[in-house]
Amino acid sequence: MQKPRVHFARTRDGVSIAYSVAGQGHPLLFLSGWVSHLEVEVTGEPIVRFLDGLSGGGRRRVVRFDWRGTGLSDREVSDVSAAKRVADLEAVVEALGAEQVAIFAWALSGPPALMYAAAHPERVSHLILYGTLASGPMPNPALARALIDLVRADWTVGARTMVQVIARGIDTRTIDDGAKFLEAAASGEVAAAILEEGYFKIDVRDVVPRVKVPSLVLHRRDDPAVPFTAGRELAALLPSANFLPLPGDATNPWIGDPGPILRAVDDFLADEEGVTEAPAGADAGAGLLTILFTDLAGSTALTQRLGDAAAQELLRAHNTIVRERLREHGGTELKSMGDGFMASFPSGSRALECAIAIQQALAAYNDGRKDAILVRIGLNAGEPVAEDADLFGTVVQAAARIAARARPGQILVSDVVRQLAAGKSFRFNPVGRFALKGFRERQRLFEVVY
Repeated sequence: MQKPRVHFARTRDGVSIAYSVAGQGHPLLFLSGWVSHLEVEVTGEPIVRFLDGLSGGGRRRVVRFDWRGTGLSDREVSDVSAAKRVADLEAVVEALGAEQVAIFAWALSGPPALMYAAAHPERVSHLILYGTLASGPMPNPALARALIDLVRADWTVGARTMVQVIARGIDTRTIDDGAKFLEAAASGEVAAAILEEGYFKIDVRDVVPRVKVPSLVLHRRDDPAVPFTAGRELAALLPSANFLPLPGDATNPWIGDPGPILRAVDDFLADEEGVTEAPAGADAGAGLLTILFTDLAGSTALTQRLGDAAAQELLRAHNTIVRERLREHGGTELKSMGDGFMASFPSGSRALECAIAIQQALAAYNDGRKDAILVRIGLNAGEPVAEDADLFGTVVQAAARIAARARPGQILVSDVVRQLAAGKSFRFNPVGRFALKGFRERQRLFEVVY
C-alpha cells in the first residue's frame, strides 16, 4: 500500500499539524488514540487492512493526523491537553476544506472529538466513538499511576509495557514493533502527559449532552485500557447515540477481530454513501484548470490587536464570503490554510469572475467598519498533477507565489490566465515581470481591474 502524501496545517496558536489523506469521497477522520507517527508504520498488515476497511472500498477519504507533540507535528509544545488538541482537529478540518466530516475517535482522542463536535456541530456529519470515555479516573488508579510514572521515567521500558497492556496475547515481534513505534511517535514526557490527563484529569460530561450529531458508541467488553462501563456511561449521556457492545479484550481496533467494528461503521455511515463526490478539481483527467489562491492579509496582526474572539469572528465572516462565492461560480474548494483558500475552476473566466466577486463582497462587508478584511488573490492556469484528492505541481506553486506577490485587496494573474480571458470583458493592467521563488524565469503578471 503506497503511503499517502503528508500535508501540514497550522493551528491558530501557531502549532504545525501533519495530516495525510487517502482515497476520495466523504472525509472520515481517524483520530489516533494516544500517540502516532504518519511516516513510521508498525510492521505487519492489521492496521493497513483496518484503514482499507474504514475507507469502505474507496468510498471515503480516510484522513489521519499526528496530534501536537507527536509524529511529524510540532514536538516542541508545552501543553498537549484535550483543549489544545481540539485546536489541532480544527486546523485539519479547515485545511481539508470539506463542509462536513465524519470522525472516528478512540481511546484518549474521544474527549477532544466530543469537545469539537459540541462546538462545531455544523462541521461533523457523524461521530464514531470506540473504546473511549467522558471522564476519569480509571477503576485501578494505582496501576494507572504506576504506568504513567514508568512511561515518564523510562520510555523504552514503558513503551513495551504499554503495548503488552493494551493488546493482550500478541507475539513478541508485535510487541517489539509496537514499542519501537511508540518511542518514535513521541517523547516519554508527552506520552505520559496525555495518559495522565486521560486517566486522572479529563471530564467532559458537561459537554457531552451538547453533542447533537448522530453518534455511534462501540466498546469491547474486556477493553484493558478503558473499562466497558465508561463506554456505556458515554452512550447514556449522548443525546443521539447508539451503543453497540462488542466482544474482545484489545484496545486497538485493528487487533483481534475488527470485522464487527468495520461492519458497524459501514452501516452507520450508509446514509452518506454515494452522496458526496470527490472534488472535481482533483480529477486526474480534468486537464486544463485555473487555480485560485486567497490570503487574508495581516491575520496574525489582527489577532494580536483584536484578541482571539474578535479575530475569530472576522475569520468566520471571511470564510463565509469566500466559500459562498466559490459555490456561486463553480469553484472547487481544495483546501483551507486557516487564513486563505486554494480552489480550482474548469475555466479561466469563472475563476476571474469569482475573484472579482470575492473582492467586491469583502469591500461591501468592510464599508464603514474599522477593522477591514483585506485579501490577496492570485490566479494561474495549466494542467496540475492530481493525487489524493488534491492538486500539485508547478501550476499550483506559481499560483501560490502570485497570491503572495499581490497587495491587500488586489487580484494578480499570470499571462496564461490573461490569454484565456481574451475576448471577454475583463480588464488587465500589466504590473511587470517578477522573479517568483522556485522559478528560474521571471513571470509576467497582470492586475485585474474591477
